[in-house]
Amino acid sequence: MAADPERIAVIVGVGQVNDRPADPMQGLDSLGLMVAALEEADRDAGGGWLRDVESVAVVQQISFRQENPLAQKVADGIGSQARIVYESAGPNGDSPILLLNEAANRIARGEIRVAAVTGGEALRTASQRAALAARTAVADQNPIRNLAKGRPPGYRQVHGLTAPVDVYPLYENAGRAAYGQTLAEGQRESGEIWSRFSRVANETPAAWIHAPKTPAEVIEPTADNRPIAFPYTKLMVANSSVNQGAGFIVTSLAEARRRGVPEARIVYVGRGASAHEADDFMARDRYDKSPSMEVCLRRTLEWNELTADDLDLAELYSCFPCVPKMARRVIGWPLDKPATVFGGLTFGGGPIGNYMSHAVAEMVDALRAGAGKKGLLFANGGYATHNHAIVLGMEPLPGAGEAHAFDCQAEADAARGRVPELVKDYAGPAQIETYTVFYARDGKPKSGVVVARLPDGNRTLAQVPGEDAATIAFLTDGATEPVGTKGEVVAAGDMKVWRRA
Repeated sequence: MAADPERIAVIVGVGQVNDRPADPMQGLDSLGLMVAALEEADRDAGGGWLRDVESVAVVQQISFRQENPLAQKVADGIGSQARIVYESAGPNGDSPILLLNEAANRIARGEIRVAAVTGGEALRTASQRAALAARTAVADQNPIRNLAKGRPPGYRQVHGLTAPVDVYPLYENAGRAAYGQTLAEGQRESGEIWSRFSRVANETPAAWIHAPKTPAEVIEPTADNRPIAFPYTKLMVANSSVNQGAGFIVTSLAEARRRGVPEARIVYVGRGASAHEADDFMARDRYDKSPSMEVCLRRTLEWNELTADDLDLAELYSCFPCVPKMARRVIGWPLDKPATVFGGLTFGGGPIGNYMSHAVAEMVDALRAGAGKKGLLFANGGYATHNHAIVLGMEPLPGAGEAHAFDCQAEADAARGRVPELVKDYAGPAQIETYTVFYARDGKPKSGVVVARLPDGNRTLAQVPGEDAATIAFLTDGATEPVGTKGEVVAAGDMKVWRRA
């Protein structure tokens, strides 16, 4: 029986906005970026859609937190009387794909005919305004780290694990060891992926940075590419200092045809899958892979009856190199094939939870332009926590017109190994499970942290003081792989520190 066109979800309009005001006081805030992006999506779809939107879904933003929630304000801003108005539970990187999947399911169930999804972050403008008000440097007004200000530091924060850039290197270093790579080989892989990202961004008008980089330029620390958290340099981390908005319009195939959208501009929404790790990044069974990521990606391909060889395009989330490295190993995506259509979160831009809305827009444009017939969108959020993937295509995909349960959490939980207990007061022999080193703005090491496994298999944290030059060198010079080496956690005042065996 043929699928009902009234129930087949398609994307008909996409829009993106970059705001670069000379005066931050004249810049758009997050709400302004969201509305502008949907207005652009409406023009892209031929116009006249926004007043008929029945569902408005918004990716939660952090730039202007005092304005939250924004969903109803977005609906009002586009002139919609939508009866379904909501925003994502957090500013997580998987949110745009989750909201797209939910919109497609509502259309498949016949609940709505037209949906709008949008997000925007004016982090650059917010930081500049805050710096003007406080009379400080813009660098001192990082909205992400500012979220932690005023709170007493917990166990993780005392050891330097505060923001995503502090935590993702734990996956990077564990992964490199598990893949059997030397430090140079691991960095070379990161450089190759990121160099391709930069070249894609250079050809993408909506990307924030148009400056192609060689692999060496990505990975080599310099005054302009300072080390952040080992082994990541500035060019290897998400660039949140942007003002970017993106959105898209989802409708039924029948509605698109009624409104005269050309067939060549209609992009079909396939089936998606989602699964998550624990919110606590210390409550993971391991750091070299993610069971929830693996289940999410494999089920997405399976439910759309695809392999990596069937995909023409892919967007593998790229807040930090460890994520696309893990993802490409799950699906078999080759190193020499770009893993982005937008340019990645360094070069395309890293507007916190809304990056994947830009990837949706670029995937739609690429498919329309004939770059391929099918593309995978894989999103990740939190601290390598939230995973959601989906497929877009120029033709109906398996299950078109049917609502689909995308939650794979039970399967991911069953695939997860034992999660070690976190022992905060331990002292004694241990083994490095993973680690990182944090750097000051002048490029000098501030401190390091070791995630250590105890003889009973449980886990603890130990600091590496910045003045311990020998241990810092051992962790960073690549002469020996630190992961798996033995040492000791010893008490040093209020802290536990790592001592090599």
